[in-house]
Amino acid sequence: MAARRWLTPRKQAGTERSVLAGEAAAQAAEAALATKTRPERPAPEPEAESVVESVVEPEAEAAAEEQPEPEFPDPDQPRAAAFFDLDNTVMQGAAIFHFGRGLYKRKFFDTRDLLRFAWQQTYFRMAGNEDPEHMQDVRESALSIIKGHRVEELMSIGEEIYDEYMAGKIWPGTRALAQAHLDAGQRVWLVTAAPVETATIIARRLGLTGALGTVAESRDGVYTGHLVGEPLHGPAKAEAVRALAAAEDLDLSQCAAYSDSANDIPILSLVGHPYAINPDSRLRKHARAEGWRLRDYRTGRKAARIGIPAAAGMGAAAGGTLAAIALSRRRHR
Repeated sequence: MAARRWLTPRKQAGTERSVLAGEAAAQAAEAALATKTRPERPAPEPEAESVVESVVEPEAEAAAEEQPEPEFPDPDQPRAAAFFDLDNTVMQGAAIFHFGRGLYKRKFFDTRDLLRFAWQQTYFRMAGNEDPEHMQDVRESALSIIKGHRVEELMSIGEEIYDEYMAGKIWPGTRALAQAHLDAGQRVWLVTAAPVETATIIARRLGLTGALGTVAESRDGVYTGHLVGEPLHGPAKAEAVRALAAAEDLDLSQCAAYSDSANDIPILSLVGHPYAINPDSRLRKHARAEGWRLRDYRTGRKAARIGIPAAAGMGAAAGGTLAAIALSRRRHR
């Protein structure tokens, strides 16, 4: 396929299981996209400039003042797309925890399981990053809960859970970044270790193109309690993006990726425009070393704890109001 000639070399080799997981995620995303009409991407209309701002690294601001920045996202790049991590990037906390809370309400499991989910969510919120062993325990718990249930049943319940627990957790600042890509006529995908069904619901509710997520095995429309490959995490995410890029004829050098976690360095390294959003300490250090752009849409108190001046920590609400024009002004690598 012609698209493959520009795919970047693997900077972190995927295992056989991560490749399988990535390809399964891309196939699921393509299948979901095929079920809805693909609208023609209209040329974006010129917009009046408005006041938009986000929490920006001081050194990045200084560099930006040195020379004019090219328009970004560029509406004249039809093979460009944007890939957004979900947990703590687009959504506060982890989608799988919110999903578990909704399942408990519907008596899918008992109080002991709920307490475990609550502790896991608290840990995730306090730690601000994804510990692989911790997340694996969460996913195994979730797989045991959905085993034997029909896919269509969980999709229907997922719609309700989004309204109940997830809609209010979306970071407005990151949402505005995604919208800027959509307004430029570019495709926007969620890329997450959350179940692909949940990720697809969130992507549709946010008006995004689609989602790449962990694929749980099903037979005759019933979950078996096993995964296809492994969770879509780390290198598996990069494999999924490669596979989707080939299928969608995307130029990864023109694409952007956004994440909060150092676990997503493989996918951030894959694209021409990597962004660290609400970054954990390891990603913040790596992004600074690589010259990647950083944005933080958390509260001033949280931002202060990670080394951003409290006065600059505008919070999610302010970030959402102020993000779109700043995106068009930034300079990328």
